[in-house]
Amino acid sequence: MVEPPWWRPERHALRRPNLLARAAIVAAIRRFFADRGFVEVETPALQVSPGLEPHLAAFETALAEPFRDGPVSPVYLHTSPEFAMKKLLAAGEEKIFQIARCYRNEERSPTHHPEFTMLEWYRVGAAHSELWADCEGLLAAAAEAAGAERLTRAGKSADPRARWTRISVCDAFARHAGIDLAATLDDVSDPALLAAAARAAGVWTGPGDSWEDVFFRIFLARVEPSLGIGAPAILYDYPASMAALARLGPDRRFAERFELFACGLELANGYGELTDPAEQRARFAADRALRLRLRGSAYPVDEDFLAALESGLPDCAGIALGVDRLVMLAVGAERIEDVLWAPVAEPG
Repeated sequence: MVEPPWWRPERHALRRPNLLARAAIVAAIRRFFADRGFVEVETPALQVSPGLEPHLAAFETALAEPFRDGPVSPVYLHTSPEFAMKKLLAAGEEKIFQIARCYRNEERSPTHHPEFTMLEWYRVGAAHSELWADCEGLLAAAAEAAGAERLTRAGKSADPRARWTRISVCDAFARHAGIDLAATLDDVSDPALLAAAARAAGVWTGPGDSWEDVFFRIFLARVEPSLGIGAPAILYDYPASMAALARLGPDRRFAERFELFACGLELANGYGELTDPAEQRARFAADRALRLRLRGSAYPVDEDFLAALESGLPDCAGIALGVDRLVMLAVGAERIEDVLWAPVAEPG
C-alpha cells in the first residue's frame, strides 16, 4: 500500500503529536545549553570539504561569483559542522553549541535520512568524560519536554533518569560477543585473528573483510543491540585505528572517543579532540587513501581547518548528537520520517 504524501492532512494529523514533541525537545535543548553558559552559533552548510570520513557520501555543488565569467569552485554540503565549529574555538570561543542541518548522500533507512538535524557542542579545557554529564542531563531534559517517562524503540526501553551504564569497547565485546578484542589490536592490518573470533561467535565474515569490517560485523550483530537497554549507555575507549578526529589516550591502543546508546540505537559520538595539526594531516591522508581505494574518488582537505589547528586549537572535547533519533526515542517512533516536519522526497 502506497502511503499518501506527508503533506496530506490525514497523514500530517497522525504525525503532528510527534512534531509538537520535537518542537518542545528543540526548545529544551536550547534552554539546557543557555542555562550552562553556552553560546549558540551558526556556521555555513557550504564547505570546501564535507569531511573526510571514508564511508560517508556528500552532496556536491558549485560556487560561482555574481556577474563574473570564469571557473566555478566545487563546494559541498557539510556532513557535520565540526570543522567550522573548531575554527570558532581557535578564534577564542570556549563553550558553543549548534543545532545544524546536515547532509549525507546514499543514506535512507528507518534511522537514516539524507538531510537530518545534528546537535553539536564543544567545551574548551574539558576532558571527553566531562561530556557524559551533559548527555545525562540533556536526555533527561528531552524526555521531560516530550512528556516521556522512558525512551522506547522496537520493544526496548531506557530510563534516562536511571543510573547509566559506562562500559569500554573491549568489555562490551567480551560481555556481548565473548571476544577478546584487545588481543587483536597489535596488528589491525591483519584481520585474521578477529575474523576467527567472529566466526567462533557465529558472526559471518567475508573473505575481503578488513579488521574494521569484521569489527563492525560483530558490533552490529552482537554488541549494539544490547547497549542502552534499561538505561542509556556510554561506550568508551575505541581502538586507536578508529580514532577519526579524536586524540589517543594514555594507552595508545585506544582513542578518547565514546558513543552514546539508548534502546540499542546510537545517539551520539564524542571525542577528546585531536589538536595536533601534523597528526591530523596524516589521518586525513590515510582517510583519503582509503576512500580512493573503496570508491575511486576522495574529497579535498580543508586547509583552512589545518591552519586553524596550526594557530592553536585549545584542548577541548566535543560531541555530535542526532536530534531526530532522540525525538524518535522520546515519542516511540519506528521511522525517522515520523518525526520530520517535511521529509526529503524519495526519487522516482
